Amino acid sequence: MKKMKAGIIGCGNISEIYAVAGRKFQNLEILACADLDFARAHVLAEKHGIPRPLRVEQLLADRDVELVINLTVPAVHAEVGMEALKNGKHVYNEKPLAQKRRAAREMIGLAREKDLLIGCAPDTFLGAGLQTCRKLIDEGAIGEPVGGAGFMLSAGVESWHPNPEFFFKKGGGPLFDMGPYYLTAFTTLLGPVHRVTGSARMSFPTRTITSQPLSGTKIEVETPTHIAAVLDFESGPIVTLATSFDVKVHSMPPIEIYGTEGTLSVPDPNTFGGPVRIRRQGGENWSEIPLAFGYSDNSRGLGVADMIAAIQNNREHRANARTAYHVLDIMHSILDSSESGRHIELTSSMTRPSPLPEGLQDGEVD
Repeated sequence: MKKMKAGIIGCGNISEIYAVAGRKFQNLEILACADLDFARAHVLAEKHGIPRPLRVEQLLADRDVELVINLTVPAVHAEVGMEALKNGKHVYNEKPLAQKRRAAREMIGLAREKDLLIGCAPDTFLGAGLQTCRKLIDEGAIGEPVGGAGFMLSAGVESWHPNPEFFFKKGGGPLFDMGPYYLTAFTTLLGPVHRVTGSARMSFPTRTITSQPLSGTKIEVETPTHIAAVLDFESGPIVTLATSFDVKVHSMPPIEIYGTEGTLSVPDPNTFGGPVRIRRQGGENWSEIPLAFGYSDNSRGLGVADMIAAIQNNREHRANARTAYHVLDIMHSILDSSESGRHIELTSSMTRPSPLPEGLQDGEVD
């Protein structure tokens, strides 16, 4: 199997699992890595046997690199993605696709002009947990979906993240940080959203970092930190979603899908595995459903491998730009709704990506 040569830009914490993906997937080779801090690129390369630790501009100019895995901070996702496209390389961005809709549209337009592909995290929806949920819904295990709920509730990131300030600036917050996992799960399970209603608040004007090495530093909060939304799906279900950095304790599930004949308990969409549970109408207990697909461990990079397979086999990739843009549009529309005090009708849409085949061996995507 021919391997596509990829380069990682952004050698922070999440780069470790993508570097591992270069050994896990049969069609992917991590040829190079780069970071504004060259020392971090060198450390990643040495640890994972990546042949070329480079400066960012060197990687973008490297003719052997066919695909850029963009793991930079969200504020420069679009900028780095555009530069990669201008240099003739396919792009796979970490979530979100961009901070602003216009920048995302410009990226998508340039990719179309150059006949290149854009992919975007999260690819957790390709894992065993959510793929099993997709299969159950499609087979009618809970009847016709009529609604759902999602809860991403936490006390914030300043107690554990080494440099959490960007989470509380414009373009950050719990919706843009964790919302992509939940919204990608919902849209790949239920299809596109056509209308949203949202309310948002900033509960605390400042936050104090308690993690090292910046413990005691004050952060000025610039973005809402508690957001509640109602999502109307084109296929009919109505879903509520709450994302928060202001909740100290809770007992809510990550995601539930409510059907005419029962309820599906969906695992944390920031993971690839289970548990998947169903309780049908009249049933006294929840039943755990065996996972029907592979990739139940941390398999970040699966979306990259699927995109490479799509390029090589002339098909649509699953973690694609259309879905990622729709998710970005939903998030902005939730905040727009809160600010304007009205429903927001979405103009973007998406098509549910095809499910992964059952019975794949580790490292395979087709």
